Amino acid sequence: MVNPVQVNSIRIGRPEPFVLISGPCVIENEQTTFDIAEQLKKMTARLNVPFIFKASYDKANRTSIDSFRGPGIKKGLEILTSIRKELGVPVISDVHQVSEVEKAAQALDIIQIPAFLCRQTDLIVEAAKTGKPVNIKKGQFLAPWDMKNVVNKILSTGNSKIVLTDRGASFGYNNLVTDFRCIQIMHETTGCPVIYDATHSVQLPGGAGTASSGQREFVPLLARAAIAAGVDGLFIETHRNPEMALSDGPNSMRLEDLEELLKQLKAIEGALQ
Repeated sequence: MVNPVQVNSIRIGRPEPFVLISGPCVIENEQTTFDIAEQLKKMTARLNVPFIFKASYDKANRTSIDSFRGPGIKKGLEILTSIRKELGVPVISDVHQVSEVEKAAQALDIIQIPAFLCRQTDLIVEAAKTGKPVNIKKGQFLAPWDMKNVVNKILSTGNSKIVLTDRGASFGYNNLVTDFRCIQIMHETTGCPVIYDATHSVQLPGGAGTASSGQREFVPLLARAAIAAGVDGLFIETHRNPEMALSDGPNSMRLEDLEELLKQLKAIEGALQ
């Protein structure tokens, strides 16, 4: 039995329609970020797909010291607040340190804990204490049943608004693999809605030497499989020109290709009902 999570007017958890969490990996600048958010809002409105906008104000876990990280918390949260107010869509972003949480909670509708930090107790508890919904990405190094311990850290604060996201498991040698049993296992062991990150699951961590590579051609395949496996939502990073994206371009989906995929996903969802 899954306990649905309410985010503004959106309810995450079956039997509700799947939710799309989407946007560029990182805030590159205000205009580009706003433009992607606006196009995603129009697209999801046409298809009646619940939509939450995602972009990171700081990518603290880049491969290289020279990699672009984003505008930082002050400017980044200002941009996300503008998108939230002007477009009327919920927003989500990552926090990496306890000191960020209070400021982030004032701007975000959902606080996200990155996969590499999913066992950082102080960070998780601080995020939970805000009372905001918390989306925790399952570490590539964890078994799905291990997420029960992570969930209990949030529940210890009295916050039960918990969403989990799977993004594949470490296989080594710059590769990740997806085991779709993970969705059902996390549902059954935690009772939390589960999101599938179809773009980071095709990432090749460190695969380009000083940057990560990726195989975006497999995003649609994995997204369709996740919906068929009963996932509650999809996390899909997107960009108008992924080749020029400043972070995770190789595993980001082209914005122009996303609408057709969403149509397919809705058809699969409908066939399962």
